[in-house]
Amino acid sequence: MPENKRTCLYDRHLALGAQMSPFGGCEMPIQYEGIVEEHQAVRTACGVFDVSHMGEVNISGRDAERYVNHIFTNDITGAPDGKIFYGMMLNPEGGTVDDLLVYKRGENNFFLVINAANIDKDVAWIRSNAEGYDVEIDDLCDVLGEIAIQGPESEAVMQEVLGISCADLAFYTFREAMLDGEHILVSRTGYTGEDGFEVYAPHDVIRHLWDELMESGRCAPCGLGCRDTLRFEVGLPLYGDELGEDISPIEASLGIFVKTDKDEFIGRDAVLRQKTEGAPRKLVGLEIHDRAIARHGCEVTTPGGEVIGTVTTGYRGISVDKSLAMALIDSRYAAMGTELAVKVRRKSFPATVVAKKFYKKSYKK
Repeated sequence: MPENKRTCLYDRHLALGAQMSPFGGCEMPIQYEGIVEEHQAVRTACGVFDVSHMGEVNISGRDAERYVNHIFTNDITGAPDGKIFYGMMLNPEGGTVDDLLVYKRGENNFFLVINAANIDKDVAWIRSNAEGYDVEIDDLCDVLGEIAIQGPESEAVMQEVLGISCADLAFYTFREAMLDGEHILVSRTGYTGEDGFEVYAPHDVIRHLWDELMESGRCAPCGLGCRDTLRFEVGLPLYGDELGEDISPIEASLGIFVKTDKDEFIGRDAVLRQKTEGAPRKLVGLEIHDRAIARHGCEVTTPGGEVIGTVTTGYRGISVDKSLAMALIDSRYAAMGTELAVKVRRKSFPATVVAKKFYKKSYKK
């Protein structure tokens, strides 16, 4: 069994007393002060995450745009420089190899951000599907680090603490710049439901920026625990829960990011069929009428006890104070307001199908 990797900020996490745990093959901070406290810091002020475990791949060359469109469900054709796209890479059956972000850096030059747990698989998959395309594929996973500065005060913190001006960055755009002689990439996406920024840079730069942020007292260090509660409350998927090799983006209610009007991409026929005929399963939100918390894998049933699906993620909402879950269920029961039940520790609790965006997002438009 290979040892877990460590990010460039590992020593900083230990010095802050973080609770560390393996995630995606990397030793990562789960929490510092506590998940609730860190969650609220992001919702009300500013929190900082080490997300250096994420993977980065650059694709360039004469056929780069054509190739990325071949492996990616969204349509990047003719996109302006500085634009970011969310979408998926699919297997031929329509299952999800990974969900990812694609950054348009320039003509035939694209920066892909992939999930930590899938790095080796994704890089191999990207390379294996490049035959016949004139592209250069650069694996930058061990070269770059990444921090995410998130929350309603993040724009001010970026400017006043780090000296990085980003007020003019629109949602899902980015820019590249030099900072103290080093190249950085700054984007505005967020995975928290709040306004926020990501900085990609060499490891020494990431360490320096982290130290400045911590010394400022303007933001809280945040672990992956609250990163999960934050993304859950706004209905964002996590690969391995809401998406997987056997879960299509149509089933995951992410069809808006699947552009089947493109000429072709891997898995197109399978997802087009699901869009046209309907998918057998659908990801829905559930409100549980009790304080019970339904975790991943809990059975979802009809009121009569017929098993129709499973919970993918569940929490007691921190911002909304309700027991909530996302669940992949039989599409016949996915209509809003449908009364169902969830089994938690062998006991059944009534639940209602609701919108899976449980909390109103505060992204800057």
